[in-house]
Amino acid sequence: MASSTYRDAWGIPHLRASDPLRLAFAQGRNAARDRAWQIETERHRSQGTTASFLGPSAVPWDRFVRRARLDDTARRCFETLEEETAAWVAAYVDGVNAGLERGAADAPEFAATGLAPGTWQKWTPLGVWLAHHILFAGFPTKLWREEVARRLGDEALELFAADGPATSGSNGWLVAGDRTAPGAALIAGDPHRFIQAPGFYQQIHLSCPEYDVVGFAVPGVPGIAHFGHTGTVAWAITNAMSDYHDLYREQLRTSDDGIEALGPEGWQPAAHHRETIEVAGGDPVEIDVIETERGPVVIDGPAEAVEGDSGPAALSEGISLRYPPRVTEDLGFDVLPALLRARTVADVDRALDRWIEPVNVVHAADTSGGLLHRVAGYVPVRHRENGLRVVPAWRGGHEWQGRHDTPRAEVDGIAVMANERGLAAPLGTEFAPPYRADRIQRLLRASRQWAPHDMAAIHMDTQLAAAAPLLERVVRLDGLGPEAERLRARLLAWNRHMDADSTAAADFARLRSAVVQRVAAEPELKSLAVPPLPYPVVFEPWLNLTAKVASALENLLATELLPGLDSAAVVRAALEETALLEPVTWGELHRLAPSRILPAAEDEEWPGLGGDHDCVLATSSTPGLTDLSSRGPSARYVWDLARRENSLWAVPLGARGIPGDPHGRDQLPLWLTGQLAPVITDFALLVEEPEHGSRSLGM
Repeated sequence: MASSTYRDAWGIPHLRASDPLRLAFAQGRNAARDRAWQIETERHRSQGTTASFLGPSAVPWDRFVRRARLDDTARRCFETLEEETAAWVAAYVDGVNAGLERGAADAPEFAATGLAPGTWQKWTPLGVWLAHHILFAGFPTKLWREEVARRLGDEALELFAADGPATSGSNGWLVAGDRTAPGAALIAGDPHRFIQAPGFYQQIHLSCPEYDVVGFAVPGVPGIAHFGHTGTVAWAITNAMSDYHDLYREQLRTSDDGIEALGPEGWQPAAHHRETIEVAGGDPVEIDVIETERGPVVIDGPAEAVEGDSGPAALSEGISLRYPPRVTEDLGFDVLPALLRARTVADVDRALDRWIEPVNVVHAADTSGGLLHRVAGYVPVRHRENGLRVVPAWRGGHEWQGRHDTPRAEVDGIAVMANERGLAAPLGTEFAPPYRADRIQRLLRASRQWAPHDMAAIHMDTQLAAAAPLLERVVRLDGLGPEAERLRARLLAWNRHMDADSTAAADFARLRSAVVQRVAAEPELKSLAVPPLPYPVVFEPWLNLTAKVASALENLLATELLPGLDSAAVVRAALEETALLEPVTWGELHRLAPSRILPAAEDEEWPGLGGDHDCVLATSSTPGLTDLSSRGPSARYVWDLARRENSLWAVPLGARGIPGDPHGRDQLPLWLTGQLAPVITDFALLVEEPEHGSRSLGM
């Protein structure tokens, strides 16, 4: 095929081909060469086959994915793609299959697990996308609220209503040309996800006669979905924190005629079959896969034998999941090639009208001065209770009634998106506190001469306005011991920046953790701490009491719904305890802890970090459980609409996902200090890789 791969000084792939299909093939082949272990793991995650090489610990994920029908949903969504898009995705898959054998030979994880590279189906990229985002809407939070209401009463349903670090932390901002030094718009920000090794986002440059685009790709998925710059228009997103996945409590009965589910119109047949999960080092696991008119049953309930009119039957409960791609048989992938061809904000806007999942807030700007600030994605219209808790499948009024219009707003010089309640407020239930968004607004309004390199100061800002509510309670304490008085003095003199070298920041973090632990131990919350709650372990991040207390601490210390909680006594005891600890810096406690499929080497040590969840530098930990940070900026970018060559970017580790590769971690020093690498678009400044042997599309 007529395609070539070039690299810059950071090993970032720049792909050039004679047409879009050859370019898609080249992108797939590059993903297989640079990220073979990563994308093959994601293929197995989307199919529910990870236990076949990872063993029994992977069974819960495989069970969930199979019951949620992810692979089948991906296949259905592929079949509804426009013919041109389907050919483009298929070309990418052909490239993956052409490059996997070589990529696997360079990745020692395959030999370590005994995994052999497999064959990608045409719909596999859609499955990979679904697997990444099936929990992104945070529907397990509804399970948590259900347990809160069950144990504490319906009036406590929203007691823990606060943003949690599992789904937020992203920042994005758009500065119009009249507030920049270049005279054209700048778009900048940093998406937050779990910091993976290899990284979630891949810097890439895709060039053919129809388009030339730089941005962040998701390995295993063609094109550039979330962050891109075509030369004349650029776009970026954050999570809108919208609610678009519903859970239904199902009543199921089994008889000789099969399985039926009780809906508003009575008992109706449910689809049912059995599947086998193969388990490395363990026995195969048989599971039932059931789908009602609402959706796939993803959680089992208790069963009992009952006597019906036609003889014995088994009556049981379950919880089904209704999610847009399963309902619409559309994932929005027709948008991806349209974005690559976009030349104006209007092109981006028109393309995103068809986006499905996840639901995002979008910024876009073009070289003609066009600006865009909108929400994109599918949010169903339905009863408000659907957004709060598990609703009864047999009761009318909880059906979906179409699709919400997505809000948009005019850009008045500056637009900020930080998961806060704002543009997307009508579409969700819980949002991030306003601290990050307010801080970015204040910083941006301090200048009308912003240049690309200036944005690092915002990316790396560590002010923690969220510290104020707890510190205000510290101020009001009296009768403290001498050590606690000295600690209070240090805290009140602190500049409230979570800098890595700050001992006062560590003091505050330790105090906060001690308060969280004490609140979580309150007798009134004891019933929520009984392990385990009756749900699959894949939902544990949303169901851990200490983690929920940490994310809602400000609300819990002020609530009247816990009359037995003496917040002043809790803060006093925590302060006295913290005052006895030896001083350390925040960076000694708050260290980077990337997630990975296989265990890391025991002697591997990661650097300390500044920042905190409600800082712009949102390096998240879970107070009360750990100070280690497994979430943070999974990429940073500055898109310059005056000259694309002045754009900047960085990822936490590096461009390639091969252990020991020179470009596996070479961007870590940049990421730690807020520096950004230049975006190179001139192929004359790049180094062409030797030809690896051309492959045809088989067309």
